[in-house]
Amino acid sequence: MSVKDRDPLTGHQTTGHEWNGITELNTRVPRAVWFFIILTHIWALVMWVLLPSWPLVTTYTKGILGLDQRVEVEEKIIAANMGRSAWADRIAVLPASEILGDPAMMTQLNGTAHQLFGDNCAGCHGRLADGGPGFPSLVDGAWLWGGDTESIMETLRVGINATHPDTRWAQMLAFGRDGILPREDIRTVVDYVQSLSGEVAQADTIAAGSEIFADNCASCHGDSGAGNTDVGAPDLTDDFWIYGGDDESMFTTIWEGRQGWMPAWEGRMTETERKVLAVYLQGLGQEVAQ
Repeated sequence: MSVKDRDPLTGHQTTGHEWNGITELNTRVPRAVWFFIILTHIWALVMWVLLPSWPLVTTYTKGILGLDQRVEVEEKIIAANMGRSAWADRIAVLPASEILGDPAMMTQLNGTAHQLFGDNCAGCHGRLADGGPGFPSLVDGAWLWGGDTESIMETLRVGINATHPDTRWAQMLAFGRDGILPREDIRTVVDYVQSLSGEVAQADTIAAGSEIFADNCASCHGDSGAGNTDVGAPDLTDDFWIYGGDDESMFTTIWEGRQGWMPAWEGRMTETERKVLAVYLQGLGQEVAQ
């Protein structure tokens, strides 16, 4: 077939290609398509002139309009900080009890704290601060190093097993893996610890478990198992468990040991922001308790 052949129906020249009786026509690009191509290029040229666009060696073309989203964001941040500086200064000096008792101030605080918590804490402790496997709940009233404002702020400042020179250190021994206790003793002390929080256990198991507990656990968790906030040892007499209170979870905890971790927020949060978070968590805890 010649390229100069024409389609008898439309009169257009053909390209000389045919597939199963279908002939390819050699038609021009529609004018509407050329119109939009030209218009797009003109629009791009205008935008290159008006707006920041082309990167240079150390900077970029600024554009005639001088628009800069980075500057706009910085200006908005400055304006927002100025807007909250008044109440933030009050937060910094007022005791937590007074802040918690002021509904208007708590409304302002929660607006900032909710964002702070979501950006920095919710990934581990959950959106509602109720924790999860391996991450403690922050609203159940059970605190490893104390739940008052100063203690929470200090934990936030230095972290747990973190790189901060003043970090809080906590390490539970691997009693089974390191050969400190045999399996049967671990099972016995699991039953005993569960009895501290109300689980039913046989009298001989409690007696044997009490002796094992006194020799191996009481130095950190206390003679009664009520915990020790000086060393971050949790209370074993309540019903709050970081890694689970069932037989399997507790056996694993005692056999393998535990070492939690939390980053130090000093340098990433101001002291006022840490106080805002501490009061926010105390407020959440009060809501859950009601």
